[in-house]
Amino acid sequence: MEPLRQADPRNVGGHQVIARLGEGGMGQVFLGTSPGGRPVAIKVVRPALAAEAGFRERFRREVEAARAVSGAFIAPVIEAD
Repeated sequence: MEPLRQADPRNVGGHQVIARLGEGGMGQVFLGTSPGGRPVAIKVVRPALAAEAGFRERFRREVEAARAVSGAFIAPVIEAD
């Protein structure tokens, strides 16, 4: 976990952003809290990737796959857009 950088968002979709968790090919992942105070991981997609044709369909499939698994050590998908 790393502190937020100056250019990092402080709020995404009503979730407060607290720290950076990592970065990958798709974008950055942040630690945040839900409006109710629950800890959440927030994935923010790179703008160039989001503008790519067909990306939203691939992302929708990734979200569906993530929602299909559950367990004590699996973070559930709370929302996606």
